Amino acid sequence: MNAPPHRPRVVVVGLGNAILGDDAIGIVVARELMDRLPPEAATVVESSWGGMRFLDLLAGYDAAVIIDAITWKRGPPGTIYHLSPEQALPTVRATSFHDIPLGHALKLGGMLGIPMPSKVVFLAIEAADTTTVSTNLDPAVAAAVPEAVLEVEAQLHAWGVLEHAAA
Repeated sequence: MNAPPHRPRVVVVGLGNAILGDDAIGIVVARELMDRLPPEAATVVESSWGGMRFLDLLAGYDAAVIIDAITWKRGPPGTIYHLSPEQALPTVRATSFHDIPLGHALKLGGMLGIPMPSKVVFLAIEAADTTTVSTNLDPAVAAAVPEAVLEVEAQLHAWGVLEHAAA
């Protein structure tokens, strides 16, 4: 008998700070996904950490989707960018003066023998304000939440861990 195909272990990580306005966008998207996704499709977590702490969040998974705020100002607030882990440097959470970028953390984890995801999708959502203490998202950023949720679901479908993506 043929063995069933390997179903990848997937983690979805929503990054941000829930009290810094648009910086919470990753957390907001993760919370939506927690309510929508069956638990067998992916582990969904939220975190306010970046850099080396990614090793703990991603260790042992085959694939990862990471959602975070970005302040590139290349598009209007609410624009969703698809970045490689190496491009994650300019996001609010993915690096700091005291830590290392996501791409470097993934490479370091591999060098240390820690099983890291071979597939990583990074959704960065253009923020309007990530410095003002607030629990509210800018309306344009909040309007991007449904699209970001659908994009994560579509990625999980493409990886074969979600039976159907929402239409």
